[in-house]
Amino acid sequence: MTETTAETSAEETIKTGKPELPKDVRVRFCPSPTGTPHVGMVRTALFNWAEARHAHGTFVFRIEDTDNVRDSEESYDQILDALDWLHLDWDEGVNVGGPDGPYKQSERGDIYRDVAKKLMDAGYAYESFSTPEEVQARNLAAGRPKEFGYDGFDRNLSEEQKATFRAQGRKPALRVKMPDEDIAFDDLIRGHIEFKAGSVPDYVIVRPNGDPLYTLTNPVDDALMRINVVLRGEDLLSSTPRQVVLYRYLVKLGIAQGMPQFGHLPYVMGKGNKKLSKRDPESNLFLHRENGFIPEGLLNYLALLGWSIAPDHDVFTMDEMVEKFDVRDVKANPAHFDIDKAVAINAEHIRMLDPQDFINRSVPYLQRDGVVSADSWESLDDDERRILTAAAPLVQSRVRLLGEVSGMVGSLLSKADYIEPEDDAKKQLKDSAADVLAKAIEVLEGVDEAAGDWEAESLHGLLDKALVEDGGYKPRLAYGPVRVALSGRRVSPPLFESMQIVGKEITLARLKGLAGHLFELK
Repeated sequence: MTETTAETSAEETIKTGKPELPKDVRVRFCPSPTGTPHVGMVRTALFNWAEARHAHGTFVFRIEDTDNVRDSEESYDQILDALDWLHLDWDEGVNVGGPDGPYKQSERGDIYRDVAKKLMDAGYAYESFSTPEEVQARNLAAGRPKEFGYDGFDRNLSEEQKATFRAQGRKPALRVKMPDEDIAFDDLIRGHIEFKAGSVPDYVIVRPNGDPLYTLTNPVDDALMRINVVLRGEDLLSSTPRQVVLYRYLVKLGIAQGMPQFGHLPYVMGKGNKKLSKRDPESNLFLHRENGFIPEGLLNYLALLGWSIAPDHDVFTMDEMVEKFDVRDVKANPAHFDIDKAVAINAEHIRMLDPQDFINRSVPYLQRDGVVSADSWESLDDDERRILTAAAPLVQSRVRLLGEVSGMVGSLLSKADYIEPEDDAKKQLKDSAADVLAKAIEVLEGVDEAAGDWEAESLHGLLDKALVEDGGYKPRLAYGPVRVALSGRRVSPPLFESMQIVGKEITLARLKGLAGHLFELK
């Protein structure tokens, strides 16, 4: 770095309270496979991915799977599925490889044992034989709350005392020595943060049974994988002074090249201004996919949970995000998950799709809902392809989620003579419905489909004259029963284009079918 650049960087740091990013950004995403992927996890992955792509850096993906009780292979597969669906690719890590593998913590046990021994030998960590009950009892005896935390009792045990504990059958945990000084760092999002001396007790890095804890494995992996920007959730902020101290020790031991920069992403809040829980339906990534979110729409919305590309610019592509993203622009305030806004943004992205792409993405939902015969465009029959090709321009601008497409095109693909109206559609069937249907049937029966007269524009003209001009009905009363007969819905694709798609025979059959069921629908 030149002197001028260094001075500029220092000035910017003073001005913003946030340090300059390294030139060769290396970030990581390191989830634990302990449940269904949730939107908070995805947002963390997205921001790390975007920072790496913006800086032309490296995105590392590893799995923290050392919890034998909670970890599962199913959850691991779901995380991979989620990243693949969202097109969040990584440069090094699981299933990709790289120079710092293995990328599953369950396969790195020897590494952690070696580092733990080095920390012990250097005097940065020590054996601790105290049980939780003993720590609580000592706190009460000293006039402190029993939950006050570990009191440093084992720091200076003699070899004789240790031998006595071992003779009792006790096995020690391994604790890191916290220095008697304030711990401070410059957060990329929150600026300067300090933890007062004594506020963080010596903490366990290895259990008495020899299992390494997150407090050891996470920073060791970051150090050995040369991660220099750590972006993670605000809930982990309280553990950062521990990581800062351990990193100092790892640097002294030659294990780490330097201290990474930390950025703590804001909480994602749900209903009632409470932190969005993994158990909240809005948190479930795959539920959003099941409902018909597309990756572009969901990622766009998640990007807005703490960051924005520009004022009044809520809809953008991932390419646009990569171009503009800087984690230092993320707001520290909690972000609120608004499902209505998420759906609205998803609708914008659906409208941006190429029509054939829209159809291709919709087909699996249509097959799931029993509307078409196969789950891919290539496997559909010719009639299904014809109808979907004609229907796509009519419904693409009207759906917000791909899960809504079935309701819009189901009646167009159905061969049924009668479609049972939905409850809200029945409300459109006023006392005049019978007369409207009779007039519509009369005028439509005279249309020569073979001559090419069964076209949306001419059908509109015929019904407009018969029902509105001559019949005297307002358009809502004139076309409501016809729409309900054709689709069974209050909201459907454009009426006359729908009539053209299904053809004369089915149109007339449904009009007659509804007319025959009007009495029982009352």
